[in-house]
Amino acid sequence: MCGRVAVVTGAARGVGEATARNLARRGMRVALLGRELESLRRVAHSLPTDTCCFEVDVTDDAALQGAARDTAARLGPASVVVANAGIAVAGPFAASEAALFNRVIDVNLIGSANTARVFLPHLLNTRGYFLQIASTAAFGSSPLMSAYCASKAGAESFAQALRTELRPAGVGVGIAYLHWTGTDMIDARDDHPVLRALRAHQPAPIRRVHTPDQVAVWLTRGIERRATSVYAPPWLRLVQPLRPLLPLIVSRIARRSLAALSAAELHSSTGVLGAGGRADWEAHPPAPPARPATPPQC
Repeated sequence: MCGRVAVVTGAARGVGEATARNLARRGMRVALLGRELESLRRVAHSLPTDTCCFEVDVTDDAALQGAARDTAARLGPASVVVANAGIAVAGPFAASEAALFNRVIDVNLIGSANTARVFLPHLLNTRGYFLQIASTAAFGSSPLMSAYCASKAGAESFAQALRTELRPAGVGVGIAYLHWTGTDMIDARDDHPVLRALRAHQPAPIRRVHTPDQVAVWLTRGIERRATSVYAPPWLRLVQPLRPLLPLIVSRIARRSLAALSAAELHSSTGVLGAGGRADWEAHPPAPPARPATPPQC
């Protein structure tokens, strides 16, 4: 890994920042992509190797293309690409804002595909490794988090298909399954009834929150091994054989957890979770106002 180039999206904070630090400690030169330029610069200036940073929306293909060109010019072609950028909201689907629901899908799924597409020429050149950050939300979908669960299940399926396509070219594709991680995305987990209820009936080991630094250690080990699956925490690999049963188990636990909530709590929404998600949503241009439907003309 020493001297090679890594690209990390969502690198301004949390797991992305911690992973960039771990890769830099291994001697990798790192390109940091994200929505918060000052935070990216702060991270870049603190790393021990050559770095560059780009304020990029992963749903903006032209901006990503520019970042890929500049990365190659400044650091060289990427050998490792970590598709980490993601946002989340919580609340009932019926009350969710369509634009916000769509934004979660766009960032978490379409943004990952855009990242893979733009940096694929780099990876083909270096016979490199692409790591898709997924979630245990892909194992069993939790109510009140429909957009996030759908996006992470889609990102997992996308990476699985990409893995088979790129194997003959010598490019590795891994999927990282993250559980409760102590980023600002879930800092308010015990303050909001939705997140509190989802965790209340989970066994203690499953409720445990792991730090971004610890998760980054697991991710970096997976990158070093070009692993097809990375589990954070590692015991999650034991859950894989049970996946056909997990939707039923999650549904049963969720029904019991949510039964204790009042109607007001059930219909409450978090908006975008975490400072990183809010930065993306605030920077995202508002959708044009909907035009009234035109009645058909006979």
